[in-house]
Amino acid sequence: MQKPATVRGACSRASCVITLNSRQEAALQAVADKFVASHKGDPVKALKEMIVPNGHLQDELDALKGSSSRKRIRER
Repeated sequence: MQKPATVRGACSRASCVITLNSRQEAALQAVADKFVASHKGDPVKALKEMIVPNGHLQDELDALKGSSSRKRIRER
């Protein structure tokens, strides 16, 4: 059975450390290669395509982190 990806340490707005096994890494690389190819081989264009429509997800995560921080402060 394939081991799932794991997240180690704390995630911040800038980064999150993800550990993939070799099968997951190969699958991710294949998807990334296809995605870049669909943008005429331009990785910057492909990256921009991913960032723009998913930016709202980061905003939602930030909002959740803020509300959980406020909750912890109130509980003290």
